[in-house]
Amino acid sequence: MKKFFWAYVFVTSIVGTVMIFSSYSGEAKASDDTSSVNEETPIPHTLPQMIKSISLDKSFIFADELIPNTFDARERLDRELSVNAYWHSSTMLNMKNGSRYFPLMDKILIEHGVPTDFKYLAVAESNLRNVVSSASAKGFWQFRSLAAKEFGLEVNDEVDERYHVEKATVAAAKYLKQLHKRFGNWIDAAASYNIGPTRYRQLQNAQGETNYFNMHLTDETSRYVFRLVAIKEIMTNPDIYGFYLEHGDKYHDLPEFFEVKVDKSVSDWGAFADKYGVSYREFKLYNPWLIDTKLTVIKNTYYVKIPRKN
Repeated sequence: MKKFFWAYVFVTSIVGTVMIFSSYSGEAKASDDTSSVNEETPIPHTLPQMIKSISLDKSFIFADELIPNTFDARERLDRELSVNAYWHSSTMLNMKNGSRYFPLMDKILIEHGVPTDFKYLAVAESNLRNVVSSASAKGFWQFRSLAAKEFGLEVNDEVDERYHVEKATVAAAKYLKQLHKRFGNWIDAAASYNIGPTRYRQLQNAQGETNYFNMHLTDETSRYVFRLVAIKEIMTNPDIYGFYLEHGDKYHDLPEFFEVKVDKSVSDWGAFADKYGVSYREFKLYNPWLIDTKLTVIKNTYYVKIPRKN
């Protein structure tokens, strides 16, 4: 009986081994066959795009000041041109926003004797939006509270004129003009806007340099002027960089509005807006600098925009 049992076990083991080996061989063959098919069949999900290096075969100017043609300057500019040219969604939206805000900015900058190229600084700072940075700088021009007040902007719990595009642009123009007077040229004015004039002067003194392009700076400030140049280049020549906007694609001025003088406290902006037949959302779109639901008037006079209804 025992001999029969062990004979049975031996035969079963042999058969099982043969079956397993056959199975593995079949799987391997199937795998080989699949590889053969994959090698001959095109991959169906290729990415249909062409990425080309950007030509630097031209002179680049910012605020009437020439960007040097050294290998270092060209590579730094190449980086910013590449980043912004291939950052499609952000660059496209900046172009759309620029149609709305650039005419206003050009007018104010010219009035204050500041080159209109500095409108691209607002693009670099905020993408032409009322954003807040991690350092609590706010608005299109990214003013901190102390600097905003220094240049005439009201900042408190109910009013923050860093979000008032016209007034903030006037403040930025005054600040840039002051920086130009301090450092002697617009390139250094732009760089010091980014890092702060006191720190910029300290770095100049420590390095014995007065030329931005010869200074060794933090990565952010080292890139900053080149970013402005790149933004200007792309937004001025969009078709060269593959951006195409029809007239209807651009963001135009906000629909027509009229202004209302406010010289008394307002307890509820929602009720105020309702009195003029506009929604709270519409009222805030036209007056983003009113940051509370109410306004306490002591001595100032304010003018709020009310969208005109057809």
